[in-house]
Amino acid sequence: MSTRLLRLDHLLTSILTAVCGSDSTPEGLTVRIWVPGLRMLLLRAVLLLLVLPIHGQESETEGPGVVVPLPKGACTGWMAGIPGHPGHNGTPGRDGRDGTSGEKGEKGDPGLVGPKGDTGETGVTGIEGPRGFPGIPGRKGEPGESAYVYRSAFSVGLESRVTVPNVPIRFTKIFYNQQNHYDVTTGKFHCNIPGLYYFSYHITVYLKDVKVSLYKRDKAMLFTYDQYQEKNVDQASGSVLLHLEMGDEVWLQVYGDGDSNGLYADNVNDSTFTGFLLYYDTV
Repeated sequence: MSTRLLRLDHLLTSILTAVCGSDSTPEGLTVRIWVPGLRMLLLRAVLLLLVLPIHGQESETEGPGVVVPLPKGACTGWMAGIPGHPGHNGTPGRDGRDGTSGEKGEKGDPGLVGPKGDTGETGVTGIEGPRGFPGIPGRKGEPGESAYVYRSAFSVGLESRVTVPNVPIRFTKIFYNQQNHYDVTTGKFHCNIPGLYYFSYHITVYLKDVKVSLYKRDKAMLFTYDQYQEKNVDQASGSVLLHLEMGDEVWLQVYGDGDSNGLYADNVNDSTFTGFLLYYDTV
């Protein structure tokens, strides 16, 4: 029992030293109280002294002489503890409502020119417009080729029934020979203008068969045969296009033996030989 009283006495002495700042009590009284009831009373008094300053510090006044009561649930004689650690961040709150639309901004700068688009479909043809005014006359053209017309033509007929085989037939009846390109003495046409020529012949056949050929440069180019019908007059003909060079000769002659020279002509029947230039050579 005495050991417990000594421990209590030391505890009171320590509390008084912490409160008063000295190992002795006020007025130099040393705590040596052995009466149990008095010790408990002193212990309560000391605890009250410890609590009162804390209540005074944390009380606030609303006005002069008015003390704000302690929060509900506060225990009498409580002491402030050590501040705890900060709590964790809470979860983000919900999105707020959309705000009102702002004022219209200023017009921006023009953008860059985009790439060229695809060609569109062809439109419908429009109505023909009114006729325009005459244009300005163009420049005078270069001089053209010579207007000179090249001419070469002949048309002759047979006057005599006498014909010799394998030699040129002499047509002495002249229908046209203005350029004198046909020679009546030889029975040959002489080319004086190179180019393309047309030749034709029409022969009356009587009393004998007829075999004639058209020659160029001593070469037969065309053959015609007609068989005589007794007591009847017949016709034989031929035509051809030939290209001639300067100096070429063309003629008709009977080929074979003398029995095929039935060419005939009188005042009502003719045997003719004709030729003329179609196109002359430009080069």
